[in-house]
Amino acid sequence: MQSDRTYLFEQAPVPKAVLSMAMPTIASSLVMVLYNLADTYFVGMLNDPVQNAAVTLAAPVLLAFNAINNLFGVGSSSMMSRALGRGDKKTARQSASFGFWCALLCGALISLFFVFFSAPALQVLGASADNAKATEDYLFWTTSCGAVPAILNVVMAYMVRSEGAALHASIGTMSGCFLNMLLDPIFILPWGLNMGAAGAGLATFLSNCVACCYFLVLMVVRRKSSCISLRPCKPDRQVVLGVCGVGIPAAIQNLLNVTGMTVLNNFTSAYGSNAVAAMGIAQKINQVPFYIALGLSQGLMPLVSYNYASGNYRRMKRCFFFAVQIALSFLTVLSVVYWFNSDLLITLFMENPETVAYGSRFLHGMCLALPFLCVDFLAVGVFQACGMGRQALLFAVLRKIVMEIPALVILNLIWPLYGLAYAQTVAEVILSIAAVLVLRHIFQNLGNPPEKEAQAKTNQ
Repeated sequence: MQSDRTYLFEQAPVPKAVLSMAMPTIASSLVMVLYNLADTYFVGMLNDPVQNAAVTLAAPVLLAFNAINNLFGVGSSSMMSRALGRGDKKTARQSASFGFWCALLCGALISLFFVFFSAPALQVLGASADNAKATEDYLFWTTSCGAVPAILNVVMAYMVRSEGAALHASIGTMSGCFLNMLLDPIFILPWGLNMGAAGAGLATFLSNCVACCYFLVLMVVRRKSSCISLRPCKPDRQVVLGVCGVGIPAAIQNLLNVTGMTVLNNFTSAYGSNAVAAMGIAQKINQVPFYIALGLSQGLMPLVSYNYASGNYRRMKRCFFFAVQIALSFLTVLSVVYWFNSDLLITLFMENPETVAYGSRFLHGMCLALPFLCVDFLAVGVFQACGMGRQALLFAVLRKIVMEIPALVILNLIWPLYGLAYAQTVAEVILSIAAVLVLRHIFQNLGNPPEKEAQAKTNQ
């Protein structure tokens, strides 16, 4: 099993290596999109903007889970892949144990926070008198009860993927997503339990528990061949610094995403529940390409980490450029499809005429960002894979604090409500240019692979 993973990282043709790692990750990401869309779709079947607004307003909280996922999932998996590239299995085991137990603790603390402070949290999220109860019911299941399984199943998927087992990581993620889609109509719709948004939250909670169980069983079965260890241990200082050096910037990036989404929802809520519901539907539709780009970036990370640590910079760069070609081509086409079919896409989720009119125009603004977003995502993936936390943090701050949040304020003043949908596009265009410049500098300053250097000395 180990030799197969080594072949994939070191010797397999670049297209085969990238696709072998990326396709299962993209597939699981797409299933996650379907599962997110399922909440919106089945809640939308109630034709009640208040219930749909509740799912939209709660989205920043669920996005905040990604801060913990990135801190201990991205951080520990990057550390593990680089350790495996050096042949250091002890560091890989310590990184996995540290990431798992810290993620568990953070999930428990988030649950406790929402048990005791749900009322002020709802105010911050922008909930109004008509949708606060539905939002609270949704958050009860997804956060007060479900923070731990929601975080752990993603963190464990990162760890499994870091060893090259992308298919197992995808199966675990997809098992929970498929269950969620099966349970949604039963819990949400009038012919079932008729729980509305709360039913969507309960389905999400149960599906995350199932995904967690899959990964725990997998790790027990593979304990003799895997470097993933969940036994509590005191990690080396270098392990803690390595995990946090990559994980903290990644976590800050997601917290800034939460801040940006909260600001967007607060601006949108001033125009009523129809506008909030429309913005939520447009965002969920736009998550399809968003998660494709994210899945490709996550699938690429172990290849980049391993070859960067082993000194095979030529292979590392070839993997990256192949991924860029795939992502740019696909997302450009998808952006065009979204632009010309925006009305139809929104109507699939809700037939309220006002909501469709809002959502169509929101989707026009959002889809323009897609080609630029993929370049940004892949660049940040390279930073995280190589342990370059400072660059990843810089891009996170630039995206939200310097560009997107100010753009939300300015564009809403210039073009009330509709300008909000174009803020991300403005940020991603500038960031993609910066990404190209930074990556060019990094790649130009990488040395030759060890075997090339030895050959050069011999020739001299």
